[in-house]
Amino acid sequence: MNSPILTVAELTKTFTLHAIGGRRVQSLDTVSFTLAAGEHLAIAGASGAGKSSLLRCLYRNYRPDSGRVILHTEAGDLELTSLPDRRMARLRGREFGYVSQFLVAPPRQDPLRLVAGAAQRRGLDPEAARAAAAASLDLLGLPERLFDVDCSLLSGGERQRVNLAAGTVSPPRLLLLDEPVSALDPANRARALAVIERLTEQGVSVLAVYHDLAIIRRMADRVLVLDGGRLVADGPPDKVLAAGHRALDDVMEEAYV
Repeated sequence: MNSPILTVAELTKTFTLHAIGGRRVQSLDTVSFTLAAGEHLAIAGASGAGKSSLLRCLYRNYRPDSGRVILHTEAGDLELTSLPDRRMARLRGREFGYVSQFLVAPPRQDPLRLVAGAAQRRGLDPEAARAAAAASLDLLGLPERLFDVDCSLLSGGERQRVNLAAGTVSPPRLLLLDEPVSALDPANRARALAVIERLTEQGVSVLAVYHDLAIIRRMADRVLVLDGGRLVADGPPDKVLAAGHRALDDVMEEAYV
């Protein structure tokens, strides 16, 4: 096993629902795990289990209530939960790729400019970034005629491919994926999964939410199972999925209906 790139310890996140009388909801409850360099770690569980909240806490879209998130780098360990905002923003551009469920693009932004911007934040000059963006979009099967079309005019599947291209262009060390192929047809899903698989072969660490057990079996080295914000299983896919965890009932239905 390669050395760890990420250590998560006792991560906890609670939300207060002010619209319904200040009710508190536990999204993550003392979640702990490590992620090795080049490892593909899948996250599974029913809707509301805390999967997306976990990724957002790691990326620092959300601040956890408690716990530690440590990024291991050649220059030393970085505690992400306490890192100043500006330094975290720079780190995201260089070290992290984050693909959310939905593409968020500035007004009148086209795919080529959006993906090239991500490449520039990872250190490429404008010309190289534009070339890398075109190659990334092409690899994911987006037609060249759509490269300069406003992202708001694209279909859901096209937007998801643009989102994945922005996350994977000039690959970062760590890739966080939240249901990255949920809107894709079978052919484009296979193409996208091949891109992700190739990145792990190149040493990129992947932490991904999937709702398809077949994808988890094929792609993941390990799988985490969340249930009500708690980590209830962590291990090789064949062993974890064969155990028949109740938390996977919804996932199994979605995968095999």
